[in-house]
Amino acid sequence: MGRMIRHLSSAQIIILGFAAVILFGTMLLMLPIATRDGQGAAFADALFTATSAVCVTGLIVQDTAAYWTFFGQAIILALIQIGGMGVVTVAVAIFTASGKKISLKQRSTMQEAISAHKVGGIVKLTGFIIKMTIIFELLGAVMMFPSFYKEFGMIRGIWYSIFHSISAFCNAGFDLMGSKEEYSSLTYFAADPLINGAIIALIVIGGIGFLTWDDIKNHKYHFRKYRLQSKIILSATACLIAVPACYFYFFEFSGVPVGRRILVSVFQAVTPRTAGFNTADLTGLSETGIAVMILLMLMGGAPGSTAGGMKITTAAVMVFTAVSVFRRREHTHVFGRRIDHETVRNAVSIFMMYLVLFLFGGFLISRFESLPLLICLFETASAIATVGLTIGITPELGMISHIILILLMFIGRVGGLTLIFAVLSGKKRGNTARLPQEKITVG
Repeated sequence: MGRMIRHLSSAQIIILGFAAVILFGTMLLMLPIATRDGQGAAFADALFTATSAVCVTGLIVQDTAAYWTFFGQAIILALIQIGGMGVVTVAVAIFTASGKKISLKQRSTMQEAISAHKVGGIVKLTGFIIKMTIIFELLGAVMMFPSFYKEFGMIRGIWYSIFHSISAFCNAGFDLMGSKEEYSSLTYFAADPLINGAIIALIVIGGIGFLTWDDIKNHKYHFRKYRLQSKIILSATACLIAVPACYFYFFEFSGVPVGRRILVSVFQAVTPRTAGFNTADLTGLSETGIAVMILLMLMGGAPGSTAGGMKITTAAVMVFTAVSVFRRREHTHVFGRRIDHETVRNAVSIFMMYLVLFLFGGFLISRFESLPLLICLFETASAIATVGLTIGITPELGMISHIILILLMFIGRVGGLTLIFAVLSGKKRGNTARLPQEKITVG
């Protein structure tokens, strides 16, 4: 086994790690003790739930509170924590805690898993990630406890606080509000500032990425000293919260009282990237509102974070490249730095991959289920971007549609390029000689 692992590439190890955790979680969720009816979940339901949890998506086929026992919910929460932090991160943390030496291969895999720029300092960075994860999740639970205690009492209040804090920080979107109304997410707490504030903060913190945390820790308020990646992530995150929040405030929730409207608008601007909670009835959104959410879902969070999507850095590189073309510049410039051509090529590849998978999946589900295309595209965007928001059709979809969503969730979590590199690993690149160049007209 050890010899086989040594021959695997970092991308293959990441892929197999996620797949193994999903299958193990599926088996646990099929146990009779995991479901309230004592029968255990069907393989299809268990697989879908385990995939959604490990891929921190939040799409469900059975209401988490109504269908799963405490044991089942605890398994789901453990899968969320492993998936949010990353299988490799958790494995390295266990190795470190046991006193085992971390090999260069493991360090290289860790580097790829968290999108770090260099191998040096990976183990130290892992320790920092673990420590900050625990701190943020505990703070989130403490913030939410008064509201949950008031509603559910001491024991359930503690469990609900911990569950929703981890789910929010890991950008998973699983909730236990089915005890109030099945598939209702956090609509019951739409006007609660503690719940809203804690969930929003946890989503943003989990979604900006581990390397951005490192910059904030080391450079504090000296923004100019941050990595270019952190500058792009923080700037883009601020824009992608403020602009959609204004849209939702003025055009989607105009009939809601002002105080609640602010909370609802900001929450719905934050959660599509890529948390999966909602405090408003999404079926009441206009087609434009649904389209805005789809765009936000596809954008996602930061690389090396608990969030999914094609990543805001990918979208930013695409935008800045277009601006450079408009200004007739040879290179892409941002914040006084030049983006290399390989990064631009990767961004274009990732964008096209997500666009094709998102559209193709939506077309297939729309055809198989005879449902409106826009609604199906919302579900596939939610799956490929590992968001978990739904218009309410996921539990009612057929087996083929569920398989499509499972595949999209898995690809979205491990990363499209990681999956391709894993498949093509070890294959020769072929002839490296340059072919004759010839220009074509575009645009």
